[in-house]
Amino acid sequence: MTTEFALLRGLSDGERRQLLASCTPRRFKRREILCHEGDPGDTLHLVVSGLLLIRVATPLGYTATLSVIGPGDAFGELALLSPEAKRTATVEAAENAETLSLSRAQLTALRATYPGVERMLTDTLVEQVRRLSGMVLEALYLPVEARVVRRLVNLARIYGGPAPIAEIRLTQDDLASMAGTTRVTANKILRELEDRGIVELRRGRIVVTDRRALVAAANTYH
Repeated sequence: MTTEFALLRGLSDGERRQLLASCTPRRFKRREILCHEGDPGDTLHLVVSGLLLIRVATPLGYTATLSVIGPGDAFGELALLSPEAKRTATVEAAENAETLSLSRAQLTALRATYPGVERMLTDTLVEQVRRLSGMVLEALYLPVEARVVRRLVNLARIYGGPAPIAEIRLTQDDLASMAGTTRVTANKILRELEDRGIVELRRGRIVVTDRRALVAAANTYH
């Protein structure tokens, strides 16, 4: 197992081995749905490979993309804490993906045996509250240009890794929903970045051609 899972960093080597040994490998094809919003939240997934889209239904019936997760990330851990929990989002494979899944029953047994697993879940709750608080502050106090550029920086990291050019295989609608704005506004900001030679806009994707300049643009907002 070469993937480093952020969720498991607080576990001892023995606890980590036991948890991973309890997992079931799963494979998903591109565009396959891993779970639907409203489904029972009874499984934790650790992402081994591929990229997954986290999407929710809006009050008006549209679908909004909240984030993209990849190798080393996880989803479903919070839903496991309550027997009545439901999935709060739909998870779709943006490309072929592999995960390690762990059921609520398996996690309950591990929590009873290994105290580090309980601490792991507590740390996850704390991090989730911190992340959500940061998102609220961004939505309230950062201009929309900053939100769009920051989302692009994060997506370039996910899709491009260490490469100087990143091809983000998402639509402008996806980016707009992640930044909490409209497609029209996101397109205006992207066109300005394109004029500066930082991105190229193609059908169904955004290519970041100058990641350093994009990071510099993001750092101009505080």
